[in-house]
Amino acid sequence: MLLGTHRVAATESQDCNRLYLRKKIKRSTALSSEEMNARSRFTAVAQAVTARKKDLSKITQDQIDFEAQRYSSTGKRTMKAYLWNVCGAEYDAEHPRA
Repeated sequence: MLLGTHRVAATESQDCNRLYLRKKIKRSTALSSEEMNARSRFTAVAQAVTARKKDLSKITQDQIDFEAQRYSSTGKRTMKAYLWNVCGAEYDAEHPRA
């Protein structure tokens, strides 16, 4: 079965169409430590972004900082991307790779 979707959410990518094949696939190998670390980082950063979006003490400063970097060459174009960048950098600072 094929499933096609079109995403209309804010994004930095111009490719908003997705096509999925629905078929059960069994993983042939166990998760590597790198994959497990990536999954735990994703979970932690996602929770930090959710909490930061609701933190009234940081909203105003985040909006100011977002607008200041938005149109620079390396700036993030959406607030969500900006928060992922900030929270990801905080996570990486707290959890240096070995």
